[in-house]
Amino acid sequence: MSGNGPSPSPGQRPRPLRLRTAAVTITVSLAVAGVLASTVPPAQAAPAHAARHSDPSECGGHGVDTGALIRYRSDVVIKAPLSTVWKLQTDVERWPSWQPPVTGVERLDPGPLRKGARFRWTTPAPATPTTPAITLEITSTVRELQRHDCVLWSGPAIGDGLRIDEGVHLWTFRKVRGGVRVHTEETWTGDQVEADVPTATAALGAGIEAWLHDLKTAAEAAHEHA
Repeated sequence: MSGNGPSPSPGQRPRPLRLRTAAVTITVSLAVAGVLASTVPPAQAAPAHAARHSDPSECGGHGVDTGALIRYRSDVVIKAPLSTVWKLQTDVERWPSWQPPVTGVERLDPGPLRKGARFRWTTPAPATPTTPAITLEITSTVRELQRHDCVLWSGPAIGDGLRIDEGVHLWTFRKVRGGVRVHTEETWTGDQVEADVPTATAALGAGIEAWLHDLKTAAEAAHEHA
């Protein structure tokens, strides 16, 4: 994700207490009510030939924010061809068809996803006893993309009463025996999320694990019915 979104109104202070509740609601929204680690298989060791690829923590020499306080990384092995996994992940306009937490995606420029391409996407955070239901809007810019290898995007996420100044999200894809190993890591920065690092990290981790679960489910189903 990348770029600068709207800032709070003059004189308005961030509300870290509200953030803590909002972050939990994002966890619920992005995790799709509890699929998380109980359904995501543990990461498997990379094969020896993976050393021929670039560092799995980089794409085109770039990675997540090394100074960020909030960070999470994970891996999954998907039993499907690399082309299938790559198409699902990079055809961003079709994300809502296989990721229930993504309610809409809009490309902000034409053509295939590439370095410099931008897209805006939304995900709901449901109401809680102390916060109203909000829609989190994320504007992402692709910073690096190498076909069938890796993609890195960054940008802000903004909702009513909640702001992540910048999230940086890296994905790498490696062929392994029987499928594709997908590695992902993401960092968040911003005063609101940094006011409660453990809760924000838990929310980030839940979202990533849900995404990997959905990607694995969609790719393996597509391969099975191909």
